[in-house]
Amino acid sequence: MAQNVPDEYQARIEKLKKIRSAGMKPYPDRFAKAKPVAAVLTLKLGTKNISTAGRLLTIREMGKICFCHLQDATGRLQLVLRSDEVGPGRFRQFLKQFDPGDFVGVTGELFKTNKGEVSLLVKTYVMLGKALRPLPEKWHGLKDQESRYRQRYLDLVANPGTYQRFLFRSRLIKTLREFYWSHGFVEVETPILTNTASGAIARPFTTHYQALDLDVYLRIAPETYLKECIIGGFEKVFEIGRCFRNEGMDPSHLQDFTMAEHYAAYWNYEDNIAFTEMLFSHLLKQLLGSLKVEIKNRDGALAKIDFAPPWPRVSLRDRIKKDCGIDIDACKTADALRRAIKAKKVLLNDITTLERGNLIDALYKTVSRDKIVQPTLVTQQPIDVSPLARRNDKNPAVVDQFQLVVNGWEILKAYSELVDPVDQKQRFDAQAKARSAGDHEAHTKDDEYVRALEHGAPPISGWGMGVDRLTALLTQQDNLRDVVLFPLLKPESK
Repeated sequence: MAQNVPDEYQARIEKLKKIRSAGMKPYPDRFAKAKPVAAVLTLKLGTKNISTAGRLLTIREMGKICFCHLQDATGRLQLVLRSDEVGPGRFRQFLKQFDPGDFVGVTGELFKTNKGEVSLLVKTYVMLGKALRPLPEKWHGLKDQESRYRQRYLDLVANPGTYQRFLFRSRLIKTLREFYWSHGFVEVETPILTNTASGAIARPFTTHYQALDLDVYLRIAPETYLKECIIGGFEKVFEIGRCFRNEGMDPSHLQDFTMAEHYAAYWNYEDNIAFTEMLFSHLLKQLLGSLKVEIKNRDGALAKIDFAPPWPRVSLRDRIKKDCGIDIDACKTADALRRAIKAKKVLLNDITTLERGNLIDALYKTVSRDKIVQPTLVTQQPIDVSPLARRNDKNPAVVDQFQLVVNGWEILKAYSELVDPVDQKQRFDAQAKARSAGDHEAHTKDDEYVRALEHGAPPISGWGMGVDRLTALLTQQDNLRDVVLFPLLKPESK
């Protein structure tokens, strides 16, 4: 940050007082901005009466002339103020009142300086917003990572790459939403406050609903509500929204994150694989122009990734067996699997409390997932891992499910949904038993969802994708906080 911030702050407060005492408004209600900076720069030299506005980044006085840089959402433009153009009094007033960081509205004529820079020769100006605190020193770089997260508004001003990254995120969501609508999906909204933490295996956040004097959960996924929409007669639905999981935070996990989920009646997971490959082909061509992209690998170096379908497939069992020699199918109980894990000297957190399903999941994440770099579909998860997925007809010990893994990150998960209410109730009961035994990430019972299934449901396949993870992958970021505008941090100590 700039040096002597308290002194700078007090100096700007004094300027603000003088501006007001002179009868001027430092915070007017509007300005007729006719053109953004990018449009101004396309005009012919000599065009007059150009009106634009933005934030001042620099102010350099050189006698009776002043050079400034103006920035708006579309770009940067040099402003030139001359005493003989705006008048000596107004010229001095500008220098006394304005600082870098202030917002200004200007009108003027487009010309080119002796150094060849296209600029706006200012004829009139008006203050649109007085900044009391300075921008990051020299305005061209807010480098401290924590400051960039805490004061993202300064990061957006100081670092063009940050601004472009969040424009990309917005375009990604827009393109995703348009693709859904073009393929017959209807966007719906489901509750965030729920009576049951259902839809995924995760530890929920709790809060208190004062009006009802009721403890409720923040949703960990919209899944069960979206499937209830299918039960109610919708055939294709999707939702893009925030989800909350009270779990550990690391570069690839945030406790509050954005999920895109969709559900389609009469589909199975094979239909969803085909749809996913089509969806990614569309997204990448629209956003990046190619299915071959460069990402940042685990070592921080750029790696080439090819999303061209069809993507390779590998079963969860085969991948774990390849990477550590443990055959999960041979370990029928949690105790047997624990013994095998300890025999291979694989270290897992909470190994004594996790039941078989979450043990398998933890083992896979420890020994296998980080090794998968190219887009790969990991299939045939054991039934213990997925209490909401449909059993495979040929092998009832696994479910019809797949994950898309890229660079060690699970980008999305999808499966053929379990719509048999009897089977679903039995699996919820098993999860509840595991939870009571100490597995806090086991799925909670959801009797309301079971009752919905008892009214009848068609075949369904569902799908969920982490928007933050995909954005981070495609913008070469290795931390999800870099693609979330305002990530939650502990309050600064006073």
